[in-house]
Amino acid sequence: MMRDFRLYMLVGGMPQAVAAYIKTNNLEAVDRVKRDILSLYDEDFIKIDDSGKASAMMIAIPEQLNKNANRYQISNTIPGERVDRITNIVRQMSESMVVNIAYHSDDPNAGLALTKDSEHFKMYLCDTGLFITLAFMDKEFTENEIYNKLFNDKLRANLGYVYENMIAQMLRSAGYELYYHTIPTNGGKKFYEVDFIIADGHKVSPIEVKSSGYKTHASLDAFCRKFSERIQRKLLIYTKDLKSEKGVIYLPVYMTMFL
Repeated sequence: MMRDFRLYMLVGGMPQAVAAYIKTNNLEAVDRVKRDILSLYDEDFIKIDDSGKASAMMIAIPEQLNKNANRYQISNTIPGERVDRITNIVRQMSESMVVNIAYHSDDPNAGLALTKDSEHFKMYLCDTGLFITLAFMDKEFTENEIYNKLFNDKLRANLGYVYENMIAQMLRSAGYELYYHTIPTNGGKKFYEVDFIIADGHKVSPIEVKSSGYKTHASLDAFCRKFSERIQRKLLIYTKDLKSEKGVIYLPVYMTMFL
């Protein structure tokens, strides 16, 4: 199941990319198709926002996630820009269904939208196959190790954001709006971060995504301590088998669609 799922992550769900894989069984051919699609998206964003800011923000999605910051850092992508001045562009990008936006929930409870911080967000690409190509647009396909690494489950720990993008895609496809939450550590300089939070009955279920090591989950634990009375299920999505241990449900990544 995981091998098939990793292949889906590489190819993505765009019809042209799927058709190219079925016809050629060649991921390089698929990559070329995905690059063409990304170019079309880039052109569409120029139509939405002729300043080029929307296009620049889309292109920078992998770089932003790789920073592991607790929000999309606008000034790093568009020097001198402030987040309060581009919220309308972000909304239009979300409405285009090319990107998925996860907003910070300042006080997570069943009414997640009520505590949404529209200036504190993360951005994901709608299709993880496109995301993988976008992350390595500066290289020729033949120099790109991620296809082989991901397909054979040899993904480096610092590329775990590929799975994070995939979970964002699956949750949106299942009808969830995307929210996350951060908690300052005791020192105040770092944060615990729960990757996603979903409304679950009259409570919430926090989700931590792990692409490799999963025996510790400090962010999930911190969230559940802080909001213990609001928790429905404690969810850790990872690449191993389904199990439940010490109150945490360990869910294989391909089962996210059943949440």
